[in-house]
Amino acid sequence: MADKTYEAIVIGGGPGGYPAAIRLAQLGVKTLCVEKEHWGGVCLNWGCIPSKALIAASGLAHRIAHAQHMGISVQGLKVDVPKMQEWKDGIVKKLTGGVQQLIKGNGGELMLGTAKLVAKDEVEVTTPDGKKERIKATKAIVIGTGTQVVRIPGFEPDGKQVITAKEAVSLQEAPKRMAIIGGGVIGMELGMVYQKLGTQVTVVEMMDQILVGTDKDVMKVVEKAFTKGDNPATILTKAKAVSLDKSKKGVSLTIEVGGQAQVIECDTVLVAVGFKPNSKELGLEALGVKLDDRGHILVNEKLETNVKGIYAIGDVRGMPYLAHKATKEGEIAAEVIAGHKGAQLDVIAMPAAIFTEPEIATVGLTETEAAKTGRKINIGKFPFSVLGRAMAIDSTEGFIKVITDPEHDDKVLGVTIVGPEAADMISEAALALEMHAFAEDVALTVHPHPTLGEGVMEAFKVALGEAVHVVQKRKK
Repeated sequence: MADKTYEAIVIGGGPGGYPAAIRLAQLGVKTLCVEKEHWGGVCLNWGCIPSKALIAASGLAHRIAHAQHMGISVQGLKVDVPKMQEWKDGIVKKLTGGVQQLIKGNGGELMLGTAKLVAKDEVEVTTPDGKKERIKATKAIVIGTGTQVVRIPGFEPDGKQVITAKEAVSLQEAPKRMAIIGGGVIGMELGMVYQKLGTQVTVVEMMDQILVGTDKDVMKVVEKAFTKGDNPATILTKAKAVSLDKSKKGVSLTIEVGGQAQVIECDTVLVAVGFKPNSKELGLEALGVKLDDRGHILVNEKLETNVKGIYAIGDVRGMPYLAHKATKEGEIAAEVIAGHKGAQLDVIAMPAAIFTEPEIATVGLTETEAAKTGRKINIGKFPFSVLGRAMAIDSTEGFIKVITDPEHDDKVLGVTIVGPEAADMISEAALALEMHAFAEDVALTVHPHPTLGEGVMEAFKVALGEAVHVVQKRKK
């Protein structure tokens, strides 16, 4: 017999779970949100927020140190890493505390513990003190347990010499030398943080390029920024980490490049090779909940699994692993459970951002993806180097690239931005895709000057052959 009864139970208090719990409570559904460890999940505690705070702080220090050409010269610039971490921790504390207040303020209830489904409508929660409680859900159970880092045998983290992103955002000093296994989003973002703090960074990537999935012309902009300057990083592609040897002096990382063994001497190894879903030990198999071959929970357009009344949202149900995707899915699942007619997963545009320097942001099809469809595409590309606002803020690397469909009145297919404030600028493009806009719609919209955003307008004008701020070949 259950100890408590609710209408809905949400497992996971991360960017998918807590919005689901809030929205359910707003809609009058008696809801309990169960979090295993830290409110806000990986995103607020070790991922999205901490890393972006460190990116901002290290970037500011780097810009100040390299502003002589702007007439700004600072003597004796000092970076206090422990103080930086203290500032970052304050942001995290404020946001995670806010999560609990938001759930409670909207009428939901909270519980800390490890949840396991023991029936399709019942959850067993083991509290931090080891006590077990059985809780019944009369309407639905929502699983939003997220992901965990992939661990490589032989490269298990010790929290000091071999670390994951969790430890990387809390280091109290910048290592002199850091090797990063994995040239994806996490590896590149954190690699740039420590590069700007003076660390000699070497990235070891198994594939033929860093930031796999981005267009090569986009990747090249970031690669160039990373490997130039007074503390250039080293990028090794088609390289495999083989073994490591730890000592008091540091870490010897053996890699294989082109069939040849190579040893990288460093102080710290950051393992950043990806994530896997937290779907094990939830009791799903016993209930017959279907998973894919990677362990993601399979759902329909209502975000419901094959077992009626059990839902899954966010990273645990599939890629892309994005906090805002999880939040949207949590809200949709809540509305489905509350009985809203028409509520379902129907998102046309899911933007994504990478907070390297310069930033990368995409929505819709990339050029590479569009080309693979076999359809005709039209490309408009506008460089930041000719944009007045970009010059004025001394950030001219990169470009805005739009992809349209010339056979359907240049309907917008996708936008990619690599450059300053790309993550903020991409929202306009996401709206254009959601509204089924055409290139003309954006090109005819007056943008304020001087701004970075007017570059989006200019890129669409390029696509239409109407640009006035770049020279284009005349259409025959």
